[in-house]
Amino acid sequence: MNYTIVLGLLGGLALFLYGMQMMSAGLEAAAGDRMKSILERLTANRFLGVLVGAVITAVIQSSSATTVMVVGFVNSGMMTLRQAVWIIMGANIGTTITGQLIALDVGVLAPLFAFVGVAMVVFVKKPQVRHYGSILAGLGVLFIGMDMMSTAMEPLRDWPAFVELVSTFSNPLVGILVGAGFTALIQSSSASVGILQALALSGVIGLDSAVFVLFGQNIGTCITAVLASIGTSRNAKRATIIHLLFNIIGTVVFTTLCLVTPLLGLSLVGGVQSLTPENPAAQIANMHTLFNIVTTFLLLPLGGKLVQLAMRILPDRKESGEEGMHLAYLIPGPIHTKQEHPIGFSAMYLNQLRQELDRMLGMARQNTEVGFQAVLERNPKLLEGAEATEEYIDYLNKEISQFISKVIVHETNERDSAAVSAYFKITGNIERVGDHAMNICEYSGMLKEKHIHFSDAARRELQEMESVCLAVLDELARETAEPMELLKNVAALEQRIDDMTGAYRQNQLDRMRSGACSDEACIIFSELLTDFERIGDHALNIAEARVSAGAALPPA
Repeated sequence: MNYTIVLGLLGGLALFLYGMQMMSAGLEAAAGDRMKSILERLTANRFLGVLVGAVITAVIQSSSATTVMVVGFVNSGMMTLRQAVWIIMGANIGTTITGQLIALDVGVLAPLFAFVGVAMVVFVKKPQVRHYGSILAGLGVLFIGMDMMSTAMEPLRDWPAFVELVSTFSNPLVGILVGAGFTALIQSSSASVGILQALALSGVIGLDSAVFVLFGQNIGTCITAVLASIGTSRNAKRATIIHLLFNIIGTVVFTTLCLVTPLLGLSLVGGVQSLTPENPAAQIANMHTLFNIVTTFLLLPLGGKLVQLAMRILPDRKESGEEGMHLAYLIPGPIHTKQEHPIGFSAMYLNQLRQELDRMLGMARQNTEVGFQAVLERNPKLLEGAEATEEYIDYLNKEISQFISKVIVHETNERDSAAVSAYFKITGNIERVGDHAMNICEYSGMLKEKHIHFSDAARRELQEMESVCLAVLDELARETAEPMELLKNVAALEQRIDDMTGAYRQNQLDRMRSGACSDEACIIFSELLTDFERIGDHALNIAEARVSAGAALPPA
């Protein structure tokens, strides 16, 4: 085989895959976190869900990318398994658009698409226009790559060894395994179907052999979602199982039809060929479309049954609960797939960050309450539990900060980038709240060891300090649709904390003059007031960062 064939095929495949990556990245940058709200509104209805999955996949030319997005959304709790079924079905329909465009020879306009898209990226300063330019340029590059592959493979029809190899594809099992294996290798059914169309256009393979390879390609495309589900929740893994079940059931049905219909005097393959007898690429595209549309209509009424089957295949585990420190919501998932920044990733990680930060804030609130309780009761035994919680808060601060440092590198949407930066500030401030809560708790040991007692007036002031501290932290954890309302409420509480601090310091001086407060008690009380005031400052910083993020933290 001439090395130019291999180089042409590899070069064309590289451009094809890169074009899809450009389109996915452009759509991600243009949509960002809005993908979440779009899907939430449209996936409640099964027909709209299928339509959404088909449209998104048609735009980015990759069912794998859409399915990875769905796995991530299910993993982060943004989408239910039932909603995921409809998106997955639609994705299988949407992925057929690439083959149809190739069959229609839209590729002749590829250079124009690439030129216009690149011009939008290079010469237009408005970010949103540049993102759409990336989508258009990616489409052009994709078809240029397809044309390169088709041209490179034309000589193969005259190479006997290759023709003999392809002839074995007429065996259904061999064809399905070859299609599944090759698609799993390159992780793109659109690209593998495109190569199959290029072979057909070159006269190397006919539809009667190509159909079984085509069916296998639908199974092979599931490998990307399988890889994305590693390390995710069981529901996310079930979404991958549903994707596999869809394509396996479709393959069984259509393989049976291709083998049985000729015995009945009919021919599914012949019928598809008769629609476009002079266009082999269109024949493959039409069979691919027919496969996914018919399978979707067959399984659409059975979406609930698919969910039940997936849950039976992968049942819930009886766990006593996770031990040790761990991230409950921040699960990297799609970060470790071949696409470091798949579509919908912004919505995934922003949602996960909100949930993890709310969990961390709850721990800081818990330690604040324990700290005041330990001081009021002079009970240092509470210190051990508070120290464990403080270590957990420090662990979460470290892990969340590392996660943010990884994802912010890939963020291209300015709004989402600002949100990530704000969440970085929030985690640092929550950690500082935890530190001050720990300081308060540690004073209990000194009070117990040195037999120090606060006056009744000082104890009442400590109780009021605790009440306001918990109120401001509860306000931060409250779900609200308007961050500015949150900032207003927290700012009012922070001002109250400042006023209380000033008043209590004056009261302390008065008690010292009257001899109602010992020197050691006054020193500890003064330190308590400092920590009390700092908690208010950090709470205000968190509220201000929430405004910058433009979104409220949901409750745990």
